[in-house]
Amino acid sequence: MRFKEFLKELKHHVPFTLFATIAAILLIIFFKYFLEQQITEFMFELSHVLHIVVSSFVTAGIYYKYNKKLIPALLVGIFGAIIIGSISDIIFPWLGGNILGLHMHFHLPVIEVPVVVLGATIAGSILGIKTGFTKLPHFIHVFLSVFASLFYLLTFSGAMFELTYFAAAFFIVFISVIIPCCVSDILFPFFFIGNKKEKPSSCCCSGRVDSDS
Repeated sequence: MRFKEFLKELKHHVPFTLFATIAAILLIIFFKYFLEQQITEFMFELSHVLHIVVSSFVTAGIYYKYNKKLIPALLVGIFGAIIIGSISDIIFPWLGGNILGLHMHFHLPVIEVPVVVLGATIAGSILGIKTGFTKLPHFIHVFLSVFASLFYLLTFSGAMFELTYFAAAFFIVFISVIIPCCVSDILFPFFFIGNKKEKPSSCCCSGRVDSDS
């Protein structure tokens, strides 16, 4: 996929990601400051695991659709979901939080709970391969990634996360989601497929992932 095509797909992702980020921040503000409920580590773990399940499901499914090789499809789904999901949900929020002076604690689930993470990606990859279902509503992937990034910021902040921080959190989460999500859904599986098959014109825009040839 040419760089110009990637930029085109990135442009289509922006409205979904903007809406998801704003909606998630408003929901969390309401939950945390009006209902006075705590954001817990379990919320982050759950959203992160669900995110990588969805990511591996789509990535492995797309690869297998265009290159009928089971083991490579599993590996692409597993490693793509773990690496890119960790960048989106952990690395970027950790860096952004430290820039804000929040003294972020580093928590990497693939190291802390490897059985859960690997099990989730293997299950997601197998389901994607077996079902061949790569049309997935884009907002599901985006919302899960947005919530995971936000929960990480709130849960692992060494300093108090004040209400005023949410303005900066918007930009941190938006960047954390938009770039890795596009790389995961658009570039990663086709990097390994190469030019063996005609690539779809859209992977996860207009409300779905991939389009049938």
